[in-house]
Amino acid sequence: MSTSALSHLRVLVSGAGVAGPALAHWLGVHGAQTTVVELAPALRRSGFVVDFRGPTHFSVLERMGVLDELHAVRTGGGAMIYVDEHDHERYRLPLEFAGGDLEVHRGDLSRILHERSADNTEYLFGETITELHQDAAGVRVEFESAPARTFDLVIGADGIHSAVRRLVFGKETNFVRHLGYYLASWSLPNDDGFDTTPRMYNTPGRLASVGADRRDTKRAGAMFAFAAPALDYDLRDIERQKSFVRTAFTGMRWHVPELLDTLQDAPELYFDSISRVTIPHLTKGRVALLGDSAWGVTLGGMGVGTGIIGGYVLAGELATARGDHRTAFSAYERRMRRFAGRWQRAASPGRFLAPASASGLWLRDTLFKRSLIQRMMVSGSGSLAKDDGLPDYPAA
Repeated sequence: MSTSALSHLRVLVSGAGVAGPALAHWLGVHGAQTTVVELAPALRRSGFVVDFRGPTHFSVLERMGVLDELHAVRTGGGAMIYVDEHDHERYRLPLEFAGGDLEVHRGDLSRILHERSADNTEYLFGETITELHQDAAGVRVEFESAPARTFDLVIGADGIHSAVRRLVFGKETNFVRHLGYYLASWSLPNDDGFDTTPRMYNTPGRLASVGADRRDTKRAGAMFAFAAPALDYDLRDIERQKSFVRTAFTGMRWHVPELLDTLQDAPELYFDSISRVTIPHLTKGRVALLGDSAWGVTLGGMGVGTGIIGGYVLAGELATARGDHRTAFSAYERRMRRFAGRWQRAASPGRFLAPASASGLWLRDTLFKRSLIQRMMVSGSGSLAKDDGLPDYPAA
């Protein structure tokens, strides 16, 4: 196989978060003409820390040539400390539980993958797909602002609320199941001198957490999770999202009132439902789904690494098939169904973060105080990220 195996192929990737740039890198390695379109005006700097676990994650990161860069920006991980309303420590989860084998900020990961792919990729920021029309010759794509163009393939790597999935596969409610919780996070001045080890406070159905930013301890990050039925709101209406958080945490003690006071001036807010994507097929005609749009679970621990592996597999199968998308998509779907399904079906972060009842909260705390349970959870998560049969797709 030569590096020009896909030189005839024009590919549009929707989403410049993690899976999209990872795929763009590998498509560039195999010679494809790749364009990435991203709704945000620039790379997103906000988001949670993400971790990598197990030999398969590390194998693909090493093949990409980004492992040393990621080690250079690793957070160092950290324990999570659970406290009572007086801020007294009740128990803690160890570094290995919280941070995996390698933990980095999502913004740093996105930047590194963008830099790795940029030389061979056209990036269109502040733009989104509005229509897709497939035929035997390709996919005609209409954008919100840019002129319409035709591509051979379109890949939706645009998250749980994927526009590509909605346009090609059907409305979001057919594939995205609300798991009963919402998640919010924002950056704030660290005026109270919080340590870098996050402190977590629960009442039934609610979690409030805060910890200093390891890169800049003058800043801190708040993370709130709460149980709620599906809420009706515009994904771009930040003020309404802030009002949901304030309402959900009214009357909660600990540092919650002071943290809520910082919400008004927060430069960015991450707010989303905790949801799971379940879709019968990852491909349709000349369109494929990758990452969270295909198998996402909000805050799912294995999702980021699985998206990067999916990009490696999808580009590799296209190169092996010399651009024959029917053959490549079939092989991609077969492999990623097995790999992603092992962790995705069991993931339900909300029930771990904020058990909805007093008895559920007591049970979680009782179990996770035990070192044996902690060790079992750490070792089990590593095995979920392992695929002994991952192909070696040669670049030349």
